[in-house]
Amino acid sequence: MIVAVIDIGKTNAKVALVDLAAMQEVALRRTANAVATDGPYPHHDIEWLWTFILDSLAELNRERAIDAVSITTHGATAVLVDAEGGLALPVLDYEFSGPDDFAEDYDLIRPPFVETGTPRLPAGLNIGAQLFWQQRRFPEEFARATAIGMYPQYWALRLTGVAANEVTSLGCHTDLWNPWKSDYSTLVDKMGWRRLMAPVRPAKERLGPILPAIARRTGLDPQTPVFCGLHDSNASLLPHLLVDLPPFSVVSTGTWVVSMAVGGKMVELDPARDTLVNVNALGDPVRSARFMGGREFSLLTEDRPQHWTEDDVAVVLAQKASLLPSTQQGSGPFPHRAAQWRDAEDLSPGQRFAAISFYLALMTATCLDLIGGDGPTTVEGPFAQNRLFIRMLAAATGRAVVASETSTGTSIGAALLASDGAAVMSKCQRTEPPAERVWGDYARAWRQAVAA
Repeated sequence: MIVAVIDIGKTNAKVALVDLAAMQEVALRRTANAVATDGPYPHHDIEWLWTFILDSLAELNRERAIDAVSITTHGATAVLVDAEGGLALPVLDYEFSGPDDFAEDYDLIRPPFVETGTPRLPAGLNIGAQLFWQQRRFPEEFARATAIGMYPQYWALRLTGVAANEVTSLGCHTDLWNPWKSDYSTLVDKMGWRRLMAPVRPAKERLGPILPAIARRTGLDPQTPVFCGLHDSNASLLPHLLVDLPPFSVVSTGTWVVSMAVGGKMVELDPARDTLVNVNALGDPVRSARFMGGREFSLLTEDRPQHWTEDDVAVVLAQKASLLPSTQQGSGPFPHRAAQWRDAEDLSPGQRFAAISFYLALMTATCLDLIGGDGPTTVEGPFAQNRLFIRMLAAATGRAVVASETSTGTSIGAALLASDGAAVMSKCQRTEPPAERVWGDYARAWRQAVAA
């Protein structure tokens, strides 16, 4: 079976073809996902993305016949839909600070961490804060909304005409979902939003075939099924839930680096350090932590190709040249700490890249510590290709790290929604903690510097 996966990330939008029999991506279309600045506030360019999706489906279907469509997107994004299926308001960019204008009022009504597992986050990172701001700031437009849907299910609505919601997106630091009761939070009822919430469906539910107009536009078979879809980090987690034995951890990397612990040590989560309770595709709570590692990597490397040697690595380890957190403040395990280079004078480009990779690995190790991560750690997404990140993560955690072979770690998981059974993921070589003491010494020195 060939599954087309629509994967809308914060930085890039993709449509991938996944061959479920081989458990491999066989084709990919990708484009930058820029935020639009026209209109009443920064928002996602929905119609531009829609054109990209349809064009990609048409092109890919000419290469390999598409049997099904699945969807995964970034979190912290809700869509207000009117009676005609259009947008009641633009789809807000969660990095927009507008919701902070009403932060004091919102904090009076938002549920506590013990109810939702959601930390209080800035800007629009809590969907509840987004909706609260939109309803106050644009009451007439908000009143036109007849449905509130999470982002993956919005694209499913465009493809099938069927409105739905799903727990992995509802449970992604939204303030809207109680993961312990598998129901909406008290906030939803306080604000009168429950009547607007589209029905909750399982991620793997077949919502329907594509609409006739979509079939004509793309050339897909009119009976092509579309599955409900899920949040991107949970798409990375799903294959491991199906085949791996706890305890284990999965690190999903993209704009955000999201660490998720399955099984593992029992720890008390600290919402002040961006730990949270996600909800996996099976509906179960998952201890999680995150930081904006992909964004940090792009800013620190200026997205340039990086070249390094083992000599570069040796220099960085020997002089303990390091970057301390955080280059992206406001989230992550050190949200209020300003970044600082240490013992890093006159680094060559290769040495600087090594130090950046080590910083990202040590931030990830910190996240895993905060959520009680145990057992092997699988890294999905772009950072899986960074050997320095993988080696330092193994050194810092003292546990094996497995790098996923897929270029987009979310696509296989999303494609599995169309499968009738579990499939075995192919994985790269397992990396054990380095035997050389200098790696562990570097990690300890970094932690001591951060704690000072």
